[in-house]
Amino acid sequence: MAKTGKRIRNAREGIDREKLHTVEEAVAAVKAGASAKFDETIEIAMNLGVDPRHADQMVRGVVALPNGTGRTVRVAVFAKDAKADEAKEAGADIVGAEDLMEKIQGGFMDFDRVIATPDMMGVVGRLGKVLGPRGLMPNPKVGTVTPNVAQAVKDSKGGAVEFRVEKAGIVHAGVGKASFDEKAIAENVKAFIDAVTKAKPSGAKGTYLKRIALSSTMGPGVKIDTAGA
Repeated sequence: MAKTGKRIRNAREGIDREKLHTVEEAVAAVKAGASAKFDETIEIAMNLGVDPRHADQMVRGVVALPNGTGRTVRVAVFAKDAKADEAKEAGADIVGAEDLMEKIQGGFMDFDRVIATPDMMGVVGRLGKVLGPRGLMPNPKVGTVTPNVAQAVKDSKGGAVEFRVEKAGIVHAGVGKASFDEKAIAENVKAFIDAVTKAKPSGAKGTYLKRIALSSTMGPGVKIDTAGA
């Protein structure tokens, strides 16, 4: 424990916690401070000027990161017949219908994203209490309820990241790995910020982008200047 504390303290000593950085500066600082023995995830957190309790202030969407996330995404697909075959060919990890629903009801949760064809939502809807709290419920707004399951699977495997604002007005996501080069991370960060900016809801009042911070799994946060983001 002492070693971990010392390593984090050393990483923080090289970072001005209050200074606002460009995306490139923030990426360089976070990457330099990522010294864990595993490939740390680069994470972004955005504080938005919204209250998601109001429907017209909800922020959600999906963005295809240009350089992927660096993590293996396990995809479960609810589909039948030809659509099930398409999903399997596209690389889905598990495909099913009522049988998959029963498996999930029994505790199976070995997946990171759920995709469904529109005709399967009656079945998937019965899993609302299981999938909903985990943010896994398929939704047409983020492309996970679609007749084009093959493309949705490829997008999920290729770096598509869903985002949704939480109660405190915060959106966060993994946007790469510490092993990525700085240019690749910066491109991903800019793509994510751009997507969240474009998802500004009609009910947002005042300053929309309040604060943006970048960090690695074990490292300190580095503030990004929202004016230049």
